[in-house]
Amino acid sequence: MASVISIVIFLLGAFAITLLPIARYPQITPPAVTISANFPGASAEDAAQAVAAPIEQQLASLQGMLYYASTSSSDGTTTITVTFDVSRNQDLAAVDVQNAVKLAEPQLPAAVRTNGVTIIKANTDILGAVALKSTDPRYDALYLANYMKLYVVDELKRVPGMGDATPFPLRDFSMLLRLDPSKMAQLGVTVGDVSAAVQEQNATNPAGRLGREPSPPGTQFTLPITTLGRLQTVDQFKDIIVRATPAGGLVRVRDIGDVVLGALSYDLEGRLNGGQAAMALMSTRPGANALAVKQGVVARMTELAKSFPKGVTWAIPFDTTPFVTASIKEVLLTLFEAMLLVTAVVFLFLQSWRATLIPMLAVPVSVTGTFLGLYVLGMSINVLTLFGLVLAIGIVVDDAIVVIENVERIMATEGLPARLAADKAIRQVASALVAIVLVLCAVFVPVAFIGGVKGELFKQFAVTIVISVVLSGIVALTLTPALCGLLLKEAVEVNTTGFFGWFNRLFDRGRGRYVRAVGGVLRRPVTFSAAFVAVVVLAGLFWLRTPTAFIPIEDKGYMALSVQLPDAASLQRTRAVVGRVEEVLHGEPAVRNMVELIGLDILSGRASANNTATIFVNVKPWDERGPHDALDSIAARVNAKLGAMREANAFSFNLPEVPGLGATAGVEINLQNRSGMDVREFAQRVQEFRQATAQLPASAGLNSAFRASVPQVYVTVNRESAKARGVSLSDLFGTMQAFLSDLYINDFNLFGKTYRVQAEAQQQFRQQPSDIGRLYVRGTGGAMIPLSALTTLSYRSAPTILSRFNGFTSAQFTGAPKAGRSTGELLDEVEGLVQTQFANAGIGVSYSGQSYQERVSSGDAALVFALGLILVFLVLAAQYESWSVPFAVLLGVPFGVLGALLGIWIRGEPNDVYFQVGMIAVVGLAAKNAILIVEFANELRGHGMPLREAALEAARERLRPILMTSFAFILGVLPLMLASGAGAASRHSIGTGVFAGMLFATSVGIFFIPLFFQIIRGAVDRRRAGHVAPSTGDA
Repeated sequence: MASVISIVIFLLGAFAITLLPIARYPQITPPAVTISANFPGASAEDAAQAVAAPIEQQLASLQGMLYYASTSSSDGTTTITVTFDVSRNQDLAAVDVQNAVKLAEPQLPAAVRTNGVTIIKANTDILGAVALKSTDPRYDALYLANYMKLYVVDELKRVPGMGDATPFPLRDFSMLLRLDPSKMAQLGVTVGDVSAAVQEQNATNPAGRLGREPSPPGTQFTLPITTLGRLQTVDQFKDIIVRATPAGGLVRVRDIGDVVLGALSYDLEGRLNGGQAAMALMSTRPGANALAVKQGVVARMTELAKSFPKGVTWAIPFDTTPFVTASIKEVLLTLFEAMLLVTAVVFLFLQSWRATLIPMLAVPVSVTGTFLGLYVLGMSINVLTLFGLVLAIGIVVDDAIVVIENVERIMATEGLPARLAADKAIRQVASALVAIVLVLCAVFVPVAFIGGVKGELFKQFAVTIVISVVLSGIVALTLTPALCGLLLKEAVEVNTTGFFGWFNRLFDRGRGRYVRAVGGVLRRPVTFSAAFVAVVVLAGLFWLRTPTAFIPIEDKGYMALSVQLPDAASLQRTRAVVGRVEEVLHGEPAVRNMVELIGLDILSGRASANNTATIFVNVKPWDERGPHDALDSIAARVNAKLGAMREANAFSFNLPEVPGLGATAGVEINLQNRSGMDVREFAQRVQEFRQATAQLPASAGLNSAFRASVPQVYVTVNRESAKARGVSLSDLFGTMQAFLSDLYINDFNLFGKTYRVQAEAQQQFRQQPSDIGRLYVRGTGGAMIPLSALTTLSYRSAPTILSRFNGFTSAQFTGAPKAGRSTGELLDEVEGLVQTQFANAGIGVSYSGQSYQERVSSGDAALVFALGLILVFLVLAAQYESWSVPFAVLLGVPFGVLGALLGIWIRGEPNDVYFQVGMIAVVGLAAKNAILIVEFANELRGHGMPLREAALEAARERLRPILMTSFAFILGVLPLMLASGAGAASRHSIGTGVFAGMLFATSVGIFFIPLFFQIIRGAVDRRRAGHVAPSTGDA
């Protein structure tokens, strides 16, 4: 029966493996909703005040919202991203945001309402980018961008698991009416005239049907009536009649300008390795299998490529899945190495392949069965669940080792046959096994009470450990005794020769010294109690002083670069600087591909500006790079070369470890203007803050794209003169918007899609500030009045991109700590700086991305440990039916905690999520060692053995299983601590803590456990005897 149960668990688990999704992380990215609006011709300040502010006022009370951030640009675009708690359903969140925007719509400008406000569910889990390139000059950037959107993007969106595929650059076709203001003034035509003419003549005009019912008798046909509706060709738009002249002539669009089929916007440009390209930036749906989505993309693009025009090719130049594949592969290799090391340790102690086979059979049943539990609970195969399995390998053999070690001891000392010895052994250790399983499960229960991203990370690990531990307990109570009776020999022979003989003699000598040392500890309770207090104090001090972080920064095989030119630099200048950056990157042999997004700044919330660019860089795989080509080394060399550039500020940065959790893997700090000071005064404070942060001990440099000194032309309208001359102010401002920006009139159809018809001035009329005065508006009596007669020009400074965070004007700073320092230290220093130097001026600080998660969850680990210890205490109290004896077990935990903290201190690692996850396991495993001694000593004491002798005998008899199980676990996690390649930083973090913690708990803590039992059980016995024992000094 036991064998059947184990086989069923194994088979179901193996089948579940084929069904589980694979990803680096589970779905832990906080859901986000993006609001986009356009206010044509508006400045960044105008867009922030007129668009962002009214919408933000309605967002503050949304359920589950963490924070919202908006970016308004000088091209009139406003983007607001609302980020929600990870537990919030994204669909419901989008509905809430949509309702909030509806409430704000009456306050928005008419032009914004006309263009429409877009609300989409943000898919921030970046998968990569598909690119189209052409070797045929006929297929230029405009053609490629529209081909991508028409024939590729929708196909990519249909790939199972695809969240979104966003075309870049967005160069939708547009019918551009490029007007000549001089000719319009000569002919007495205004922008309003052109707009009205296009709306009238470029319209769908239904004309009805002939012969429709009711009709006269004998009607033979019903004929629909059609006429020219929406125009489609350039010539048709050129022939639009704008007005009739007094002499009877007609003024057409061709008489006052030109018409071209162009792009909706030319503010963005996409390039691949220096050549023009059209991109589709892909992101996966929440919970999707990234590897399967990537395979689907390749299959779909391979099929689509068969119909591409000759000379058009495709590629995936930026891809995040190799890191997922490589990191999971490395963890699986670690899993295999851990199994080999655990097997070696077990064989070393048991010295029989038969005996070794028994506990090792528990591993595949427990580990494979864990996948069944993950499938039932809707989880995935990710690095966290695999980390849990690596630790579980060293844990799941423990229960079986305890059983088999006891069986062999009984066979050797009492001469019982294997079957009877197995039956007796399981009766002796069953309660201890149950206690160990319950303790290891109980220590993870508080994880369920942690919310946010950190809680989700903890839960993945905790659920994996709990499932595997429960299965290992079931196997130890059922399959292991049966295998002992079946496989063990009737007589147990102790090796006295060869390597095993030498090991046994060494172990016996070591055990003798250990027992004598424990005896010395038991004779000096005060001295060693004081030493224990010192251990507790040291553990507390190390916990408080160890730098904190959120998630280790990995070599993911890709990075990003930000390029910032001086204020007001043109797109042409930006393109030239990007070319120089490309030359620097080409000089790095490890660089494979560069995806250049000119005009886009992802560090400013994906705002568009002519003087910015973002470059995504993929490097060669880890096994093709030497030690000098680690991503940090490449970035350092690139930054050193870029630092010499005078034309721009360019630097590399790591993308966030959790996709979608902010813009960078470092810190994200939002300096807020909470006093309402003028934006230019705030800019001075931002500059002071930038200079102050450069002096912080933990800062490697913080960067911000906030600028308020961008040169701008300020137009002052003489409103009295305008009204006196019969000029409508709306016409005046509309003329400037149309000629200096663009005017959306209506739509036309092409290739089965709908595109915009826009009016704008020809290039030569929008180059210099003086060109503004050459624009004309109609006044009283139809007179055409130049704007130079109604306006005066001046120069001023203002921001081209204006950010707001939680309703306040803000400047976002991103950066990283110095080598050897943590993000937690840097955030603490920044917070102290703001409090001491800037708070009185009305400046505050808030956090976003990974920094937000790090700050809000900073106290969760201590709470988890405290609750875990309380639950362990309650479980042990129920097990021993005593409120006192459990303390003898729990007092062994500080040794594991101190050891783990010493380990990361020596190695220079911070106290991050992975370390804290490992610490929870150390707490349970340290308690397990204590249980083995306390359980046996308590039993001996119950049979009447004197207290000190019971503690010594328990230490002697339980040393072998403690060392066997502990070193099986310690060596099982050794591959984590020594890892290299993809995902090595995370493995170092979790491996170092559990290795050092269990090593210290095993090598030091086991000397104190008998003392704790003697003190506590002695106090219990004296209380039961009805008297208080005199104080005991050192013997």
